[in-house]
Amino acid sequence: MHAAADRLEFAPPATPGVVRAFLLALLAHGLLVAALTWGVQWKREAQIISAEAELWAAVPVAAAPRLEEPPPEPVRPEKPEPVPPPAPMPEPVVAPPKVDIALEQEKKRIQKQKQLALEQQQEKAKEAKLKADKLKQALAEKTKLAQEKKLAEQQARQLAALREKNLQRMAGLAGASGSASASGTALKSAGPSASYAGRVIARVKPNIVFTEAISGNPTAVVEVRTSPDGTIIARKLTQSSGMKEWDEAVLRAIDKTEVLPRDTDGRVPNPLVISFRPKD
Repeated sequence: MHAAADRLEFAPPATPGVVRAFLLALLAHGLLVAALTWGVQWKREAQIISAEAELWAAVPVAAAPRLEEPPPEPVRPEKPEPVPPPAPMPEPVVAPPKVDIALEQEKKRIQKQKQLALEQQQEKAKEAKLKADKLKQALAEKTKLAQEKKLAEQQARQLAALREKNLQRMAGLAGASGSASASGTALKSAGPSASYAGRVIARVKPNIVFTEAISGNPTAVVEVRTSPDGTIIARKLTQSSGMKEWDEAVLRAIDKTEVLPRDTDGRVPNPLVISFRPKD
């Protein structure tokens, strides 16, 4: 407490108007800064002036750092803008003579006609080639069909010849008596005698039972196959008389006959075709 009183006693006396002096100092500093700024703008090479001021106050106050202005930038001379070269004068447009225009148009027309004629010629050549190709293909197909037909006929002839040869060989092995040029298949060349048909009809007709009234004299033709001793093994109606009752009566009579008579040479012709009429 006494120490504080001692310090106050030895302190300098309070200066009257401290606040006014402080405000004046601030104003002076502001004017100084404005002057310096104005001087830098108008006189870049002017000497920078700095000033200091001390203020006394009841309480010690540290001074702010001194404001230092940056060095002025060197003045660079402005480069003159390049002047563009003068624009070249346009060449005068010379209109082509009318004669040259007409000649050029005529050339274009002739060239177009030539091109059209060439395209037409190419199209005709293409069509002719296509037609020739089709004709050639049709001819090739026709030739192929003819060759196939010829080959088929040749194969058929070969098969027929082979079949005939086999038949002749089989007939020869069976003891056939015909010549080498004979075309039959029987062991002996012979046929029924003139009276044999009457004998067969005389054998079969008594077995025919037919009581129907009939107009005309229709003919029923029957093929009969027999064994070597004459026994009937098969019969077939090859031509109808047009009357079903008569046809069936003839077939029943043949079945009932069972055995046919032998011919004058002691054989039974096979096969045998017999015609039957109701009024014979």
